[in-house]
Amino acid sequence: MLVIVENDYDIMCQVAAKMIVDRLRKKPNLVLGLATGSTPLGLYKELIRYHREEGLDFSKVTTFNLDEYIGLPPTHNQSYAYFMQDHLFRHINISPEKIHIPQGMFGNISITAFETDPVVTDFCRWYEQEIATAGGIDIQILGIGGNGHIAFNEPGSSLGSRTRVKTLTKKTRIDNARFFSSMEEVPKYAITMGIGTIMEAREIILLANGPGKSWAVKTSIEGPVTAMCPASMLQMHRKSNVILDQAAASELSAEFIAYG
Repeated sequence: MLVIVENDYDIMCQVAAKMIVDRLRKKPNLVLGLATGSTPLGLYKELIRYHREEGLDFSKVTTFNLDEYIGLPPTHNQSYAYFMQDHLFRHINISPEKIHIPQGMFGNISITAFETDPVVTDFCRWYEQEIATAGGIDIQILGIGGNGHIAFNEPGSSLGSRTRVKTLTKKTRIDNARFFSSMEEVPKYAITMGIGTIMEAREIILLANGPGKSWAVKTSIEGPVTAMCPASMLQMHRKSNVILDQAAASELSAEFIAYG
């Protein structure tokens, strides 16, 4: 695991973008795993800048998003499909047919039946197969939740899990409530790539900024590998990069950290 600490959020995002740009220039048909939320916004802005100012070509890139809320249509302004269009896809020359985002709408299926309904489980298997058909994910972008989750793999998730339905914890819903008008509007369920799926990516770039992520960062990097901190599994990955600002790194004590 390579841990890089930069002075601020903007530099952190520039470093992450440069990593992706370097890989993309070497492999134009790169397969990218993408994350949503506030953390990767600066990274996406940098990738858009590379496209506009330096002609970075995304036409052969294939993308797979980590997750999506259940119950939100793609047109909902808090769906992750909407987020990705708004903050990245409509600004670059990516082919729509190469974009993959888990779907959140499954008709009239009861919310209590999502985990076992064959329509949903078939979709989850299809998503995994699409990743395999694309040749696997070359670079997976990750954020980290304040409780140590990656994607929507909440504490207690199986470390070998695959794409599936997850119930969101109260903390995750509270953390995400700032994006909704009320707590009641925050979805309780999501479809997410599993930890096992994420770990099969050839390279991982995890981004974290701000003091609210410092406990999760320390626990995932310096603590034991445990399902109670899903991000700790990245210690076992053959090529994981953790890029932090000073605030997110404030509780770290490891001597192997590279400071920018």
